[in-house]
Amino acid sequence: MAEFESVEATPRVINVMSSLLQRVAESNDLNFRFDSRKMTISAFHSLTRPTISVRRYLERIFRYANCSPSCFVVAYVYLDRFARRQPLLPINSFNVHRLLITSVLVSAKFMDDMYYNNAHYAKVGGISTVEMNLLEVDFLFGLGFQLNVTPDTFHTYCCYLHTEMLTASSLHVASSSAPLTIGRAPVLHCCSNEDESTHHQQLAV
Repeated sequence: MAEFESVEATPRVINVMSSLLQRVAESNDLNFRFDSRKMTISAFHSLTRPTISVRRYLERIFRYANCSPSCFVVAYVYLDRFARRQPLLPINSFNVHRLLITSVLVSAKFMDDMYYNNAHYAKVGGISTVEMNLLEVDFLFGLGFQLNVTPDTFHTYCCYLHTEMLTASSLHVASSSAPLTIGRAPVLHCCSNEDESTHHQQLAV
């Protein structure tokens, strides 16, 4: 879809993604607040909630990772797959930033012919290179190494993001009041089901 391949329109896509992920994180914060037994602490979890917002963090990744616009759609696919494969690791305010930087890293390596190394992504994400390497491995295992995204799946996610973009634009606000009816697990995920069988202190995540 042209809206997602156009460099000019990409910031709107980033805003829609960040809005959706923020809603997911806040919803899961509430769902798991009173029953921590339902949630597993992983390498993606920060000890404290990062001070930089999801939107600003994703905008920073977009600015400095220099990967293709398609990488962000594929990263979104990966996040949805990860969330549904790892129901005990729901996306929340403590892990969404690390999941974001890792998903974009993996997506760029899979999608683009040229990409920055892990040390660069670690600097962009406000973490150490050693930690970036560890998160990449954990993310790949969490995905079950299912990195292939078919054209149909890519189109499905593009359509979903495009619909969210139009909804937010028509309302002049992010569609935060609309419930996320996605996935089959009781935990909110990122998107509809797949169609297939800037300071360092602020960045510290």
